[in-house]
Amino acid sequence: MHPVTIVLLVILVILIGLLVGLYFFGKKTQKKQEEQQAQIEASKQTVSMLVIDKKRMPLKESGLPQMVIDQTPKLLRRSKMPIVKAKVGPKISILIADEKVFDLIPVKKEIKAEVSGLYIVGVKGIRGNLDAPVKKKKGFFARFKKSAEEAQAAQNETKKSKKNKKK
Repeated sequence: MHPVTIVLLVILVILIGLLVGLYFFGKKTQKKQEEQQAQIEASKQTVSMLVIDKKRMPLKESGLPQMVIDQTPKLLRRSKMPIVKAKVGPKISILIADEKVFDLIPVKKEIKAEVSGLYIVGVKGIRGNLDAPVKKKKGFFARFKKSAEEAQAAQNETKKSKKNKKK
């Protein structure tokens, strides 16, 4: 055999090994995410709040308690998170919003939010409907990500229906 074919075969075997490893890693992280989502759904509460400010900022600058910052993974500490400063009852709180909900949150208005701990999961307007944000043109990766999320949701629905049929 030529040395070039041997090198190409070795590279091919390494790439196949990486793909198999990524497949199992992806399955494992997907299960973790589903468990976390179930916990969030179980512990969410509806709370009325007055939104004071909302920004995307790193966790260290957000003003969250140090204990919360210490519990987050190190990669997420540097990335910008959707932070909402709101008055919940008599107290001013700093909350983390879900990416899907962050654009819907109006500033300086009262809303009813579904909150799980420090995490805003859903938003409803108290007085009338919330104004939908102006949609920007989506890039290639945003469209790809959206189609992947839709496929994932459809797959989760089929899994749930199969589990219900077994019971």
